[in-house]
Amino acid sequence: MKKVTIDLVLSELHRLYPDAGCTLRWRTPLELLVATILSAQCTDALVNRVIPGLFRKYHRPEDYLSVPVRVLERDIRSCGTFRVKARSIRESCRMVHGRFGGRVPRTMEELLLLRGVGRKTAAVVLSTAFGIHEGIAVDTHVHRVSRRLQLTRKNTQNAIETDLMRKTSREDWGHISHLLIALGRDVCVARKPRCPECVFKFVCPSSTVSSKQ
Repeated sequence: MKKVTIDLVLSELHRLYPDAGCTLRWRTPLELLVATILSAQCTDALVNRVIPGLFRKYHRPEDYLSVPVRVLERDIRSCGTFRVKARSIRESCRMVHGRFGGRVPRTMEELLLLRGVGRKTAAVVLSTAFGIHEGIAVDTHVHRVSRRLQLTRKNTQNAIETDLMRKTSREDWGHISHLLIALGRDVCVARKPRCPECVFKFVCPSSTVSSKQ
């Protein structure tokens, strides 16, 4: 069986999904930060239904701090774990306003100081809003697809990110997540992956399609 390489995967996925990118709707770095916090354990499609009304109401970090937390909880309730997310948004906005002069920080180290922001969220914000590549966002799709293709044998989010970063150039870090997510949503789904439809069906170690066909 031909070996799957990261270069092969990136080449094929760039061809298949030339417009792959962040599917969250945003206009400012603050909006992207909030949307990404909301997307934890929630689909981008659902977040995108909530944020138009949210962003019409809240424009600056101070706006999220000017209302009682229960009001913000009500505004984001349908995104799930809304109490935790409301606290994360408010505390992040408090730090953005007080420590960073109202501007979303532009380094991984500073973003990780914000409540509710892990490496995945920070990598998305840096890459998408600022074109700065300091990491690879590893969500459930990236975790699943990269392991099925055996681009990594690691199990944890941080270990997978480190492994993928080691095997790719920095200029690819901002694209690889979007490409793997596109394949994961389209074909390599969690249950009953559609292997016969996959471009990697004859080389993927996890494929249900025989390479002899």
